[in-house]
Amino acid sequence: MKNTFKNINDYILLFPPEVQEKLNQLREAVHSQIPDLEEYIGYQMPAFRYKGKPFIYFAGYKKHIGFYPGDHGIKNFEKDFTEKKLKYSKGAVQFPIHEEIPLDLVKKIVAFRAEEITKKKS
Repeated sequence: MKNTFKNINDYILLFPPEVQEKLNQLREAVHSQIPDLEEYIGYQMPAFRYKGKPFIYFAGYKKHIGFYPGDHGIKNFEKDFTEKKLKYSKGAVQFPIHEEIPLDLVKKIVAFRAEEITKKKS
């Protein structure tokens, strides 16, 4: 059965309280870097647009939070992911549910992605 969410709040409310807390922490960390992001649901996941462009997606799973900053957002931080022993792939990194989300790293990735989009628009 496929769920259709109207907004990020509806999505987050489907999870247990401890997962909701992690998802909200991630959401707030992204907004703290760039307050005027547009929120939407894309590919059935919470997502943000920056300057009209898809920016970052995130999603909750049974054992981790998926963070999807695009391939450049991953490639430029592979060393950080390795140091923090995080699983990652070409376009995603996994933050285990039972560990703290490295919000400092999330903020660095958000800043990188914003700069990347800004440069492309110039």
